Amino acid sequence: MMAATEVTPLFSTTHPFHPPPSTTDPRLPLFHFLEGRSPLGLRYERFTIALIFLSVSTFIASSLFLPYNSDWKHHDSCGRTCDAIWFGNYENALSVLGLGNTSLVELLCVGVFTVDYAARFYTADLIHPKYGGCGGRLRFVVSFFSLVDLASTVPFYVDAFVFRETDWMASNFVRMFRLLRMMKVEGRYDLALGMVDDVVYGQRGIIAVALFVGVTVWGVMSSFFYLAERLNPSMIYCGAAPAYCLENQTSIDTSLCEIDSWGVVDCTAAGCPPTSDYHEPCWNVYRSIVSSSFWTLMELFGEFPLVSQHSVGGQLLGTITAVFACAVFALPAGIFGSGFESEIAKRRQDKSCIMEGSESSGFVEVQSIHHDVVGDPSTLRGSLYNFLHLQTTTLSTLFEIFMNGFIVGTTVVFMMSTVTSSNALARLHGSFRLFQLIAVMLFSLEYILLMYSATENPKCRGRGGMVAYAQDFFRTVDLLSILPYWIMVILSPILPNKHIALLNFAEFCLILRLFRFEKYSQAFRTFDDVIRDNLDVLTVTGFSAVLLWILFSSILYLTERNNPDEEMANHYKTVPNAMWITLLNLSGECPLAYYSSVGKIIVGIIGLFATAIFGVPIGVLGAGFEEIVTSQNEDAPDGEAGVDSSSFESPSANSFQVACYEFVNGMGSKSAYYFEVSIYVLIGATVTIGVIQTIDGYGDAFSPVELIAVIVFTVEYVMRFVGVGADPEFANESHGILKRLKFVISFYSVVDLMAIVPYYVAAAMPGSWVDQHDEYFRMLRLLRLLKLDKYVPSITLIDDVIRLKRRVLVVSCFAAATLWILFAGLMYLAEHQDHSMGIDNLPLYGCYENCSMSVRYENMFTSIPLTGIHLTGDFPMIEYDGFGRIILFFVVIAAVGVVAIPSGVIASGFSEIVNSKHRSTDNNQGNNAGDDWFDIKYRQLEGCPAPHSAFGFTVDSWQYSVKAYLDGKVDEGTGKHYRTPFSKVGRAFFFVLIVTNVLAIILESVPEIDRSVGNEKGNFFDVFEAWSVFFFTIDYILRLFSARKSREALYSPWVYATTFFGIVDLLTVAPWYIQMLLSSMGRMNGDEAKVL
Repeated sequence: MMAATEVTPLFSTTHPFHPPPSTTDPRLPLFHFLEGRSPLGLRYERFTIALIFLSVSTFIASSLFLPYNSDWKHHDSCGRTCDAIWFGNYENALSVLGLGNTSLVELLCVGVFTVDYAARFYTADLIHPKYGGCGGRLRFVVSFFSLVDLASTVPFYVDAFVFRETDWMASNFVRMFRLLRMMKVEGRYDLALGMVDDVVYGQRGIIAVALFVGVTVWGVMSSFFYLAERLNPSMIYCGAAPAYCLENQTSIDTSLCEIDSWGVVDCTAAGCPPTSDYHEPCWNVYRSIVSSSFWTLMELFGEFPLVSQHSVGGQLLGTITAVFACAVFALPAGIFGSGFESEIAKRRQDKSCIMEGSESSGFVEVQSIHHDVVGDPSTLRGSLYNFLHLQTTTLSTLFEIFMNGFIVGTTVVFMMSTVTSSNALARLHGSFRLFQLIAVMLFSLEYILLMYSATENPKCRGRGGMVAYAQDFFRTVDLLSILPYWIMVILSPILPNKHIALLNFAEFCLILRLFRFEKYSQAFRTFDDVIRDNLDVLTVTGFSAVLLWILFSSILYLTERNNPDEEMANHYKTVPNAMWITLLNLSGECPLAYYSSVGKIIVGIIGLFATAIFGVPIGVLGAGFEEIVTSQNEDAPDGEAGVDSSSFESPSANSFQVACYEFVNGMGSKSAYYFEVSIYVLIGATVTIGVIQTIDGYGDAFSPVELIAVIVFTVEYVMRFVGVGADPEFANESHGILKRLKFVISFYSVVDLMAIVPYYVAAAMPGSWVDQHDEYFRMLRLLRLLKLDKYVPSITLIDDVIRLKRRVLVVSCFAAATLWILFAGLMYLAEHQDHSMGIDNLPLYGCYENCSMSVRYENMFTSIPLTGIHLTGDFPMIEYDGFGRIILFFVVIAAVGVVAIPSGVIASGFSEIVNSKHRSTDNNQGNNAGDDWFDIKYRQLEGCPAPHSAFGFTVDSWQYSVKAYLDGKVDEGTGKHYRTPFSKVGRAFFFVLIVTNVLAIILESVPEIDRSVGNEKGNFFDVFEAWSVFFFTIDYILRLFSARKSREALYSPWVYATTFFGIVDLLTVAPWYIQMLLSSMGRMNGDEAKVL
């Protein structure tokens, strides 16, 4: 029987109550009041909403006025009276109540919510009959929102009356949970949190598989990183070392520390010896698989905080993680996020079906109504209307170009005026100011004339028409670009100290007129369509995202504000600070890593699940924008006639040319095929050699191989040159010389020449400029990788993608570039005067001393690349404050999704073209997409009986019995899969054995546990491992023995042994036997090898 799912409409504005209670119940008015069903109840509902936000806001703000936040200049601005009203951080006027540190806001919230809970408890059976009686009331107490209400109030009473002498932060912290009541008040619970169980239920099968795969990858990679880094001295961490270690030094030199064979760090030589209180003041962050798991988790999230400290083995593992493991590990979050979006889309579709047939909103964009009216050319207003609005003459078109030139000019001038380090540009600042003044006057005159002439259209006459026209997108942009300048002119005499700041802001606003180019792309006007079409979804998911943001910020504030690592504590010393870092965590970034144990768990939860939900509103904005832009700018592929090379025969090509062409393209003979393969090998070899030769001391390594490769590539090039006459790519040219000339300047020919010519030039002219810059020309050998594109088309497909998606790319690139410039300007205004030295040395990005944001954002030209990095979703620098964080909040929420659209369009177009080619190939061969030889052979064996054993019927029966024990049987009557009791016991035994082996390996990796058990012969871990290997070996042998009766092994022991699971089974036992063999030979002792 299928489990029931919620059927409450997603965007319902009514509450999903059960059948109404008896109208004679005297509690009914109170029930309606609490549920907002009466006019007074609606007012009370709004009051509780305001109270919830007030409670949470005071909790967030209270952390700014705590004593340890003394570096904030306003931390002591809230005196005893202020604290008594709002925060309750100290002893204040309310201390006479004997309730501890509290505030009027807290007393009001707790009082109202206590009475509210009592009233809801009293009327609980009116919500649902199951809450009737004593048992029903107990059921109500443990319901979701009842627990939320209790968590919001009970801690206050415990703190006030039980733990009077303590400062139990829970009384403040649990105010956050009042936000959950918002979902109930607004009927939104089914939309946000309640939707999670639908997503989990609908995707339960694939989520379970993905979670298993993700956890397995996590565990395996954690083990490998532990083995690679457990003895790496660069991974020693002393950031939380006790004070005595820094009494005679400013920092601890970890290079003097030692790591013993157990993995314990001793920094006595570095002035930080262990004591009875601090057994290991410094430690290796990969000291055990448990500690390794967090750092591995960061790398699986795509973050590499210790990248510069990894050993060679760690760097190799990091590469594997970045290329393969990250994609596998992201499956659970991706499936959960896509399931959340699918559930929203399904319920939106249900809503649209319900609303189908209703009248349209009648929304008409004002800018689209001017073309149906022609102005009276006999009047000044009519002439201006035709000139400015309709642009019916060549002169009006030239005027439009002229004004566009001024828009570009003001942008360039603003960027150049921010450069103060160049004396040449500094002398031009007066000219820049004059140009901007002229531009403002022109823009202002144009705006006045546009507003004046718009009344020629009857729809824009009268107060309502003029207001509607003034709210037009372009007129709003026009006004916002010039109004700040005139305000600056008025305020400058009044605020002379703010003149420069006002002038910079006013000049920045002029570049808002870049939005005027919107008329050619219509990119940003789709934003209101996206928001209007997805308003309900954005409301629900946005609220859930804010809830998660505040919740996790507050938890991390409590867990990390006293972190022994000073940098970590500084970033979490207030809730607003914690919200900034948590915002980055929820967006997929993890700029900090040295969390406490609880903090590591919270960050792990954020990365695994919360990012999927938090990313939904961002994804909705980006996807909605892309969808509308794509639908409005559909591209048709160019109708270029291709040449079928398989059937082409050049009438002018002789047999030698045809032979050369076929040979270099691997056609016609085995020798041609082997020559083509040798080209693959040589390309890979020379590229590898080119990389190795960049290492100091290896500049001339493998030179003979390079010489052989150059000779072979030269022969190949000559043969291609000779065989041009038979190449269908150059079939359009009738003359042989023109064909060869076209070949020489073709893409692949240029790549070939750049890869081989510098070698001959350097050899022919030793000491020449080419020879002196040989290291640069060696890098041209990497271009040989592009030669592979002839055989496996990939790079050249990008040209097809751009032509296929050119219109969408133009629009989306305009939107991305405009946002990039605007946010770069805003970041320049926010940070170019920030001279604080709060930036860490890493990453440096060219800033080595006196490092501050004013250096990094010195001008627009330095701001643009840094802002571009943030727009890609990466935050290597996080030391922003105030206005900078607010700007980057909008970068995270909206701009990242829009800026990513061009790359997303290219990726989807690339996938579309490649898939179309593969589908064509698979259809021609009669296979399913993605099938390999195993899938094809497996289908061919359907219905085929297993082959008989060469050793007779008895062995056949044994193989069938073993197969049934290992994998169960299929009932021929019902087709159901079942297992015998013996098979079930064996399956359970091996499951427990696998789990206990994993736990044993994790425990053995902990230095304290491993040292207590010891390495003596016959210790617990060795004995347990030996017995485990014994049983796993038996299982492996049985599977090899029964493979002749297993279709999954294609009835072949060799196939099973070479499959993924066969190799895994072998790898679980083979290292132990190798270890025993080497130990018996005296080559290995102790725990130098571990079976994973």
